[in-house]
Amino acid sequence: MPWPRAAAAALAAWLPFSAVAAADTYTLDPVHTRVLFAIEHAGFSKALGTVSGSSGVLVFDRDDWRSARLDVRVPLQRLDLGDTKWNTAALAANLLDGEHHPEAHFVSTAVEPVAADRARVCGDLRLRGVTRPLCLDVTLNAIKRHPLPPFRRTAGFSATATISRSDFGIDAWKNVIGDCVELRIEAEAVRSRNGPDDETDDARPPLIPAEPAGEPIPPPDPASQNTPSPAPEPTP
Repeated sequence: MPWPRAAAAALAAWLPFSAVAAADTYTLDPVHTRVLFAIEHAGFSKALGTVSGSSGVLVFDRDDWRSARLDVRVPLQRLDLGDTKWNTAALAANLLDGEHHPEAHFVSTAVEPVAADRARVCGDLRLRGVTRPLCLDVTLNAIKRHPLPPFRRTAGFSATATISRSDFGIDAWKNVIGDCVELRIEAEAVRSRNGPDDETDDARPPLIPAEPAGEPIPPPDPASQNTPSPAPEPTP
């Protein structure tokens, strides 16, 4: 093979690995990651609920959205509709069946950038033992060093999507519970210690010297030290 063709082939083989190497690995922060869902309640209103405690891994390069990869698990037992009876009913066998299917699992398969800080993230969602395709409209809110200890580099995202519950075999109470489920996700992910500037990201801000306690005590007056004390008055 002539040298130019060999060099081109080597470069083509190397490029995918260099793209992956440029991406950083982030771990979802379960405290600051939450799934909000809304579903119609008998036509009167939309019931709102949240699921906290999600875990997962994100591989992300802000300059190359297409190389991003996301793997997230959502613990359905953390579902909260604001009422204990509602929570129990939602996790019952005829709806989410939380006992046999305790989590939802999403794995991305493709990411298509829409703007500098927005993308459409598509993948497979497994819920109640059924896997269906799902696309999320994602916005990158910020990616920077966190202002609070331990000062790690953090990425924050907002995302929206809709699913049909009947697509996942959740079709009980059709006359009371709507089929369309609106999803809103707020997520923060903390970078693993594999970036070139981790030391900079983790550096502590300069300490501010503490203010001295109390009022300063002035030095003694030398003149007063040389003045003899007055003699006591004589006793009558």
